[in-house]
Amino acid sequence: MIIHKFLTHFGRYLQLMGRTFSRPERMRMFFKQYVKEMAQLGVDSIGIVLLISFFIGAVICIQIKLNIQSAWMPLWVSGYVTREIMLLEFSSSIMCLILSGKVGSNIASEIGTMRTTQQIDALEIMGVNPASYLILPKVLGLITIMPLLVIFSTVSGIIGAYATAYIGHIITATDLTSGMQHDFTAWFFWMGVIKSLFFAFIISSVSSYYGYSVEGGSVEVGKASTNAVVSCSMLILFSDLFLTQLLS
Repeated sequence: MIIHKFLTHFGRYLQLMGRTFSRPERMRMFFKQYVKEMAQLGVDSIGIVLLISFFIGAVICIQIKLNIQSAWMPLWVSGYVTREIMLLEFSSSIMCLILSGKVGSNIASEIGTMRTTQQIDALEIMGVNPASYLILPKVLGLITIMPLLVIFSTVSGIIGAYATAYIGHIITATDLTSGMQHDFTAWFFWMGVIKSLFFAFIISSVSSYYGYSVEGGSVEVGKASTNAVVSCSMLILFSDLFLTQLLS
């Protein structure tokens, strides 16, 4: 029963994506929607990304310094570990998990509301492909803006770590800088960017599918929004496992 339900949803999802990635009827209208979605989904999320990353970077640095570092370890360990955690996992995977709650629920509820108010049916009657018109700008917009959010997250986390040095006096700025610069591998940064592109596609496409498939009223829109967030979170965790193994 579970397998049958999964295959049914997966088949409908592939059909919807096939309709989504078709050439837009009006390119001018498409680019207008594309820029709008980048601002709505990405730019509006910069604040929460910076805030969360700042405090996470500070907390990681404090925890490493107080609970792991000892006399047997060099003084720059806290800075090194903070940089690696921010680059490899938090700024890409964990931040996308957080954004799946904000962005994913927004997409699912928006498209679901359009389905329940018959706006999507009106587009079909007018001869417009609603999948391409509504979903494609969201998918491409989030994919475009997500690498910038990863960069902002990493920088904000490092600033948070330095805040512990200058404000909390947990570690000296010199030791923190030595750790940040020690054995830096540029590929780790690109790994986070590449993973974030896949996660952005998962968030935008899966949330759009749940919103597009709503049947019923406002209650079903809420359920679709919840299901979209849960499904996106699970898919991000599964894909993170395979992408990390593939890119490492």
